[in-house]
Amino acid sequence: MNVFIGTDAWVLASHNPGKIKELSALLAPRGLTVLGAGALGLPEPEETETSFSGNARLKAEAAAQASGRVSLADDSGLSVDALGGAPGVYSARWAGPDKNFTAAMARVRRELEAKDAKDHGARFVCVLALAHPDGETRLYEGEVRGTLTFPPRGTGGFGYDPVFMPDGHHQTFAEMDAAAKQALSHRARAFTAMTTDIFGP
Repeated sequence: MNVFIGTDAWVLASHNPGKIKELSALLAPRGLTVLGAGALGLPEPEETETSFSGNARLKAEAAAQASGRVSLADDSGLSVDALGGAPGVYSARWAGPDKNFTAAMARVRRELEAKDAKDHGARFVCVLALAHPDGETRLYEGEVRGTLTFPPRGTGGFGYDPVFMPDGHHQTFAEMDAAAKQALSHRARAFTAMTTDIFGP
């Protein structure tokens, strides 16, 4: 029997309203009730790992142990080719304690200009960690490649969405409606891998 099915609710181990909204929309069709970590008063653990998978596992397992519920955590970020993969796992930290992604996007632009980089290729990476309080944890990864465009465009989405234009499209993630972004985002791809594993094709 799959230990992840049949629980009354999953905890989304995140305090990011954008991530919680996006993952809740993805889980709703599966009939799952989801609770944000903030709503349960769970602390936000320090992300001390150096990989997306390490940080996702850390957050999911901390939430599972604290809540006694199946917990889902996401660690994701923007990896810019010309910056050697930065900001990568430090994507949120580039936004500072106030989560100022306008400043973070400006920093990406400055660093590209400092390198006189003509290649603005980048990718969004997401790793989902699903942890059971009894100890089992599973990891799922998704990514989407694209190009950075400046200045930022669009008012939807969150994080670096206003500067990321996925390959084959002429809109940034922030210019797309939620359904269009959800259909091809890194988070949706990781989610598809997870639901196929947990619920079947």
